Amino acid sequence: MGWTDFYQRRDIADAVLRRASRDPRAHLPLAEIPGAKEVFGSEEQLLLALQYRWSRLLSGHLRTEFEDGTDDHVEAVTRAWHRAVRANRTLRAVLDAQVERYPAVRQMHEAEVRMLAVAAGLADPGEPADEITKVGTAFFALLRHGPELEAPRRNPLGHLLKMLAPSA
Repeated sequence: MGWTDFYQRRDIADAVLRRASRDPRAHLPLAEIPGAKEVFGSEEQLLLALQYRWSRLLSGHLRTEFEDGTDDHVEAVTRAWHRAVRANRTLRAVLDAQVERYPAVRQMHEAEVRMLAVAAGLADPGEPADEITKVGTAFFALLRHGPELEAPRRNPLGHLLKMLAPSA
């Protein structure tokens, strides 16, 4: 693949994500994006490309977290995952919504949850893959459904009133 192909694939994936932001659970709008069907061929191939994009982004955040030699690997993985999600909400929402649709996408997701489990120190790479997948899936569920990714914005006036009148 040359640079022209790379940029074309990137631009199409970006356009698909912009459209998918309206409803990440819907089928990806390949037909609505000029060239998408020709470049990716199928929704499955596009999802695999999006999963690969996510893996690269998450890996970068993980490397950043582990550069400091942290002792709390669970916390480092959690921070990295949340930062990646905050910067790529639609991408993560599309992957979460579509992961069960194609076996190849599911396999990439399972590889990701195994990597998260091992990076967090919750599993050992020598353990059976199905055991690591179970641990990683549980950890992934906690990451997805844990505390909010972004603190809600406070209304300064409302916050001041609550401080002055705790019962308000």
